[in-house]
Amino acid sequence: MACIDLNSDLGESFGPWRMSDDVSMLSIVTSANVACGFHAGDPAGILSVLKEAARRGVHVGAHVGYRDLVGFGRREMNPTSEELKSDTIYQICALQGLAKAAGTAVRYVKPHGALYNTISHNNRQAADVIAAIKDVDPTLILMALSGAPIVEQARTAGLTVVCEAFADRAYNANGRLVSRHLPGAVIQDPDLVASRMLHLINYGRIAAMEGTEIELEAQSICVHGDTPAAVQIARAVRDALNRGGVQLKSFVDG
Repeated sequence: MACIDLNSDLGESFGPWRMSDDVSMLSIVTSANVACGFHAGDPAGILSVLKEAARRGVHVGAHVGYRDLVGFGRREMNPTSEELKSDTIYQICALQGLAKAAGTAVRYVKPHGALYNTISHNNRQAADVIAAIKDVDPTLILMALSGAPIVEQARTAGLTVVCEAFADRAYNANGRLVSRHLPGAVIQDPDLVASRMLHLINYGRIAAMEGTEIELEAQSICVHGDTPAAVQIARAVRDALNRGGVQLKSFVDG
C-alpha cells in the first residue's frame, strides 16, 4: 500500500488576526508546519497549536521564514549569511522551547514562503539554512521542494530530506511553483486538487501550467492553511487518497 504524509502551515494567526482553522486542520493532517514568529504567529497562539498537535499525535516542524511580519514572509530578501543562519537557529530553538512546554518535540524544518522558494535554487542561502539546522540538531529533517537543487545539496551535507508537493499550487514546466502574482497560481477547487494529488501518487507526475506533465518525487503533500477553502481542500485530498488505497502517514514515522 502506498503511503504519504499530509502537511499544512499552521500557527500563523497573530493576536486578533485569525489566519486559519488550525484545530480543524489538525484533525486532517499528519504533520504540522508551525510558524515561529518571524513571518507570522504569536507565542500564545503557537503554543496552543502545539498543544493541540500533541493531543492529536500530529508531528510538528519549525516553519522558519524571513523576518517579515508585514509581508507574511512572502517578500524576497537577501540577508547576510550571518543574519540568515542566526535567524534560522533562533526560530528553531524558540519553537523547540514551546514544543517542550506543550509536551511534543520539533522533528523537522520547513522554510516558509519567499525563503522556501529562494533556497530551492539559491545555493548560498540554502547552505546557510542547512548549516543552521545542523548547528541546532543534525537529526532534524528538512522538507524541501521536490526536484529543486537544495534536495541534493542538503543530502550531500548530511541532512535527511523529505520532498514535498503542493496540493493547492500550480507548477511551471521547470518544476518551480507558479508565482502567486499570476492568475491560477493557487488552486481552490477541492475536487480538482484531490484528483491532482491522487494522480501524483499513482503516476508520479502532475500537470503543469503549460499543459505538459512533470515528474515529482513526493513523500509529503502540502495544503496551505491560509487559503479560504483550506479545510475543505485538505479533507477532499485525504478522502480521495483513502478511497484510492493510499495510507496517510507522517514521514517521521518512517
